[in-house]
Amino acid sequence: MKSFLATLQFMTRLPVPARWTRDLPLDAYARGVIWMPVVGLVVGSICALVFALAEPAFGTPLAALLTVLANAMVTGAFHLDGLADTCDGIFSARRREQMLEIMRDSRVGTNGALAMVFAIGLRLAAMAALSLHPGGALPYIVAAPVVSRALISILMYRQRYARESGLGNVYIGKISGHHFAVALLAGMLLTLAIAGLRGGGAALIVLVLAYGYRARINAVLGGQTGDTLGCGVEIFEWLFLLAALAVP
Repeated sequence: MKSFLATLQFMTRLPVPARWTRDLPLDAYARGVIWMPVVGLVVGSICALVFALAEPAFGTPLAALLTVLANAMVTGAFHLDGLADTCDGIFSARRREQMLEIMRDSRVGTNGALAMVFAIGLRLAAMAALSLHPGGALPYIVAAPVVSRALISILMYRQRYARESGLGNVYIGKISGHHFAVALLAGMLLTLAIAGLRGGGAALIVLVLAYGYRARINAVLGGQTGDTLGCGVEIFEWLFLLAALAVP
């Protein structure tokens, strides 16, 4: 239970008292990867609740915007920051060491700003389009964070940490094959339960694309960082929403 609470505390801004995770060893965080799909379920449920309450009152476009805002508030824009930093670095056309330095910079550059604009825009458009489909957008709003949190285990398992130190080093290269398999399986089963076969098909599409993302980051940076994990969460979420539109 401490492992779950520590993962919830690390991945969100939900108020988890520090005493509940006190004295937890660092290797327990790596084992806590099995709880990431459940953390995604918590985030997705909060976002879906906001959408469900806002849509009748304000209409779909504003409800979608409020849902994106809720996601950013629950996560502290943690993953959006990773998206911006990663895009600033890998699209800078510099050497690997300079890319990593750019990613460390707290300032947001043009590439990072554009990445956030497009990521938010894609989420809004996908949610609006899904709301017109049978069953509506709610199942996919709940499932998207589940899928993304399950799939970042791909960026951790048997991966090299691209820096000498940092927060991502708690997970990257530290999770076991057993925990990797449990995280993926839990994410897929939860997605099937929430969004049915259509959601499961969309999750499989994103699973394949996640391996492509991992390969690209490895080729450019020589490994993963905390920023590339956060970037992965953002990309996998809107890819799942788009894939759900494409799956018949």
